[in-house]
Amino acid sequence: MRALPWPLPALLVWVGSWALFLGLRSLGLAFWLAATLASGAGACGALVVGSRWRRIFVALGFPLSAALSATLLGWSGGPTGLAWIWLVPLLVLLLVYPLNAWRDAPLFPTPLNALQGLAQAAPLAPGARILDAGCGLGHGLNALRLAYPHGECYGIEWSWPLRLICGLRCPWARVRQGDIWQADWSGYDMVYLFQRPESMPRAAAQGLRELSPGAWLVSLEFEAVELQPNALLQTPDGRPLWLYQAPLRRVTA
Repeated sequence: MRALPWPLPALLVWVGSWALFLGLRSLGLAFWLAATLASGAGACGALVVGSRWRRIFVALGFPLSAALSATLLGWSGGPTGLAWIWLVPLLVLLLVYPLNAWRDAPLFPTPLNALQGLAQAAPLAPGARILDAGCGLGHGLNALRLAYPHGECYGIEWSWPLRLICGLRCPWARVRQGDIWQADWSGYDMVYLFQRPESMPRAAAQGLRELSPGAWLVSLEFEAVELQPNALLQTPDGRPLWLYQAPLRRVTA
């Protein structure tokens, strides 16, 4: 399962859970018992799927969809022929968070005060260009604006709905739809990321290629282990904030 590209493992676990549930219901098992066994099977399948957040996401897929189906259709003792109804929220999820984006970070917002002290550790001149790579709903942009009120903030987000909402929430920032890994980072004085561990090698490689001397790569919570950090701060909630300044330095053996 770990060798399969994401989100295929999640889809396989969910389909398997639903197949088991429908099979048990066809044998006459009560709804609650069939749903419990299928949820347990899904939780077992989630154990071999990547990171902690992915395991939680996969494990909750079947019980949430079954609960929604039960609520909409009264399944506690009723029919099982409309299992497809759970695809409706999944389609909404795919619209908001396309498959392309599933390989990057989930939608976890940056706390507003998370970047306190960043301007002292990584000073930028007025008018500096600051990019939130994967800006989501704009929480990171708001935190960056609080840290650098005289900077020019930019955001890139793959999801069209999230990009539109972010643009409405942050009208002072220049937000566009796009792939952060295809964007050119060379024109920015700082690139801010709140990604996930699996994304950091890619971020390090892109920073090594594209960041201009003096520019900063800033990562909330997750370290770019390939790079030597220039500073390590701690956010008010205790998470690390990693700072790397170009020219970035590789960690030597």
